[in-house]
Amino acid sequence: MTRKVRTRIAPSPTGFLHLGTARTALFSWAFARHFGGDFILRIEDTDVARSTQEAVDQIIAAMQWLELGYDEGPYYQMQRLDRYRAVIAQMLADGTAYHCYCQSDELDAMREAQRARGEKPRYDGRWRPEPGKTLPEVPQGVAPVVRFRNPLDGDVSWDDLVKGRITISNRELDDLIIARGDGTPTYNFCVVVDDWDMQISHVLRGDDHVNNTPRQINILRALGAELPLYGHVPMILGPDGDKLSKRHGAVSVMQYEEAGYLPEAMVNYLSRLGWSHGDDELFARDQLVAWFDGTHLAKSPAQWDAAKLNWVNAQYIKAMDDDALAALVSAQMQRLGVTSVDDGRLAGICALFKDRCDTTVALAQWASGFYAPVSPEPAERERHVTDAVRPALALLADKLADCVWDKPSIAATIKEVLAATGIKMPQLAMATRVLLLGTSQTPSLDAVIALFIRETAIERLRTP
Repeated sequence: MTRKVRTRIAPSPTGFLHLGTARTALFSWAFARHFGGDFILRIEDTDVARSTQEAVDQIIAAMQWLELGYDEGPYYQMQRLDRYRAVIAQMLADGTAYHCYCQSDELDAMREAQRARGEKPRYDGRWRPEPGKTLPEVPQGVAPVVRFRNPLDGDVSWDDLVKGRITISNRELDDLIIARGDGTPTYNFCVVVDDWDMQISHVLRGDDHVNNTPRQINILRALGAELPLYGHVPMILGPDGDKLSKRHGAVSVMQYEEAGYLPEAMVNYLSRLGWSHGDDELFARDQLVAWFDGTHLAKSPAQWDAAKLNWVNAQYIKAMDDDALAALVSAQMQRLGVTSVDDGRLAGICALFKDRCDTTVALAQWASGFYAPVSPEPAERERHVTDAVRPALALLADKLADCVWDKPSIAATIKEVLAATGIKMPQLAMATRVLLLGTSQTPSLDAVIALFIRETAIERLRTP
């Protein structure tokens, strides 16, 4: 193709950006970036009754969080109504579209009769003008729809970038409504005009749109427009093999941000759902762009794996700069109700605990124990903070009051307490961890204590 690569994502603001659309956006963005082209954001808001500004805001926020920068847009279809109406008027004048006065009860009866005869329900073309054909009398007070005059014979074929050659007979397609009785243009028509006007070269989208493609190709041909290349990516399935849904955790993209996932990890994971580059599992955004040329897109559905996403996210958390990670964890801690964390300790806490965490929420939960009171489970306290270990805890608190507050000095202090009391390290360590952080399992005890404010650590040790 000699045209400049121009791709688009066109979500409907009838709901929040979900994972399938986010993946389509990612593929379209990476493809455009790979070829030095343009990526365009369109908002398909002609469903006025269901579209909301909240959904629009969330879509844009999700694109920004994933860092899928668009070169043009957002364009809004409701702001382009005059353009759609002008194209429809020209099609009516050219005879590639016509008015249809069928009412809903008439269409229902038409389809019922077709089913009774064992035929596929479809519009029978009764208002379609043909040479020598007498059309029904125009009914009074009925606002007509506008239908596209679909070819009656032949096939529609295209070389799909994912599925290969696809051919659909025109006899399978009826005359599509392109404008409703109130003049509002319909989805398939708006998409065509938008792709035409915006010179879209490649359309990557979910394979639930395959049936729309021959209709859109026919309309584009009727307009004399150059066709984009189409690629239909299989759906994302849940772990049980059904379509991904809320019961599988398929919430809006921004809820993953709230749940503690990093955008780089989400981009990495989403890109592997239906695309691959050898056995590579972890790769940076610029590497994805370098590799993503439209090949190696899977023909079979991808399967959502929450555990794999958590693993990917954990790798990115481990590799992240501690100061940058601390900023994200601080925001999560505020959501947990923990404030006043800007005292210089949080980056060190993140460094110590990040190997144990697969989300920033989990890391924030660990970090919160250094800033807010903890409440050990009674069973944990009873199990580890025993009468045998309490004298050692009291001695440790006394000695920590005077020691240099760094990891080596604290380690030496712990050894002194063990030697003086005869208590074994596991006994003292587990009891100390329970009192300090509410759990018997933490990283190295001296490193944990060193990250506490001295007075806080001593107070917790003295109130067993």
